[in-house]
Amino acid sequence: MMAAVLYGKEDLQVEPVAVPTIESGDILVRVKVALTCGTDVKVFRRGYHARMIVPPAVFGHELAGDVVAVGSNVTRFSLGQRVVAANSAPCENCFFCRRGLQNLCEDLLFNNGAYAEYIRIPARIVERNTYPIPAHVGYRDAALVEPLACVIRGLEETAPQAGDTVAVIGLGPIGLMFVKLAKLYGCRVIAVGRRKQQLERAQALGADELIVGNDHSNPVDTIRNWTHGRGVDIAIEAVGKPQTWEWAANMVRRGGTVNFFGGCPNDSRVHLDTALLHYSEITCKASFHHTPTFIRKALDLVSAGHITAAFFVNREEPLANLLEVMRHLMSHNGHLKTAIVP
Repeated sequence: MMAAVLYGKEDLQVEPVAVPTIESGDILVRVKVALTCGTDVKVFRRGYHARMIVPPAVFGHELAGDVVAVGSNVTRFSLGQRVVAANSAPCENCFFCRRGLQNLCEDLLFNNGAYAEYIRIPARIVERNTYPIPAHVGYRDAALVEPLACVIRGLEETAPQAGDTVAVIGLGPIGLMFVKLAKLYGCRVIAVGRRKQQLERAQALGADELIVGNDHSNPVDTIRNWTHGRGVDIAIEAVGKPQTWEWAANMVRRGGTVNFFGGCPNDSRVHLDTALLHYSEITCKASFHHTPTFIRKALDLVSAGHITAAFFVNREEPLANLLEVMRHLMSHNGHLKTAIVP
């Protein structure tokens, strides 16, 4: 089969490799669509991911496809079935899993290889985090389930209430998902983005107010003016930069909640006003990854038509063009997702 193999920093080759062999609990899926992700772009730029991928390796992790082979012990899936498989599954037995924190599992099994004609889904993910795609749901929509699950978990961790004012900083695909979900939860949304096109997308998804935030424009004062000096109930940081982490902490009201969703580069440091956090009783949270519960919730939202690829995917390219796609995404901030079709 043809697959995209990452050899190191910005070193990607689309080349023939062996079709994966499966064991008794595995399934083999023909990839119908794989979506690009900001994490994949980071992996491409850095040449590795400490927890998810060590080169040389086939990479990519947002996918939907058809079952073309099943192991002898597999009973939940059959040949020809349309499925979406998450990129991880917890052990369910460790300290964190027993406390409902499966995303922090001590033996979290990751799976990569979506940028290929076929991908092996290992037994644990088959059992705990793979799902049939409803007949009315397209492959592109189904492939959104993994990032959407992360966003749902991030928003629910902040416990939004209908009528809350939520600021979303960063309007890439993840930030736009936060905008859409916050509106579904009945919140007023202030969208903070760097570019006009990003802000227009957020507005199309229901954002109530739009603010330009960049190196020359600090949105904190504007947000406080719009909220009678109090600040927002919830601030979601979906960029992953120390500057925007600090903005988020400074724009919430007393008793408000910040979610540092965007992961900053390694060794980053953030300066937070300890008096502000203490005397205003600000809750600071950070959300990483997803759990099977949230994968199921994401699939339900997609199945109900609340989240569709039309808002988050704007290009389609063959697998052979993946290197060009990665280079483009690396140099164009605020991009949407590209659908890679093997």
